[in-house]
Amino acid sequence: MYQRILVATDGSTLSKKAVRGAIDLAAAIGADLVALYVVPRYPVSYFEGGATISPQDVSRIEKQWADKGQAVVNAVQQAAQAEGVAAKAVVARSDLVAESIMTAAKKHRCDLVVMASHGRKGIKRVLLGSETQQVLTHSSIPVLVLR
Repeated sequence: MYQRILVATDGSTLSKKAVRGAIDLAAAIGADLVALYVVPRYPVSYFEGGATISPQDVSRIEKQWADKGQAVVNAVQQAAQAEGVAAKAVVARSDLVAESIMTAAKKHRCDLVVMASHGRKGIKRVLLGSETQQVLTHSSIPVLVLR
């Protein structure tokens, strides 16, 4: 069936459910797991152009985000390994989350992507957008969406 599953996580409660589902699926079918966290490239000021952020602050914030992302995927890796699933922890840096997920899935030769969805409908979905929706509609790899 599936040999390698990519699970995208942001460390939220909802994505933890998707992680649990991905680990359970991987254990059941004997697949490997790739845990992915996408970190934005640099902080964007709310008052774009109105307030400056020093290069030192940018570096510090980027490091905090990368460290958090690494901790999240390391925890997924440990949880998977505790269930007997071979797992890899990956952190990507990009402002284009959906594209990064699809790129990572191809790079790591994954044949399934597992993601969480908030299940927003109507105007909320239009206004807030959805990385899951972008991956679901543009991925050439099957996508399993969990809520």
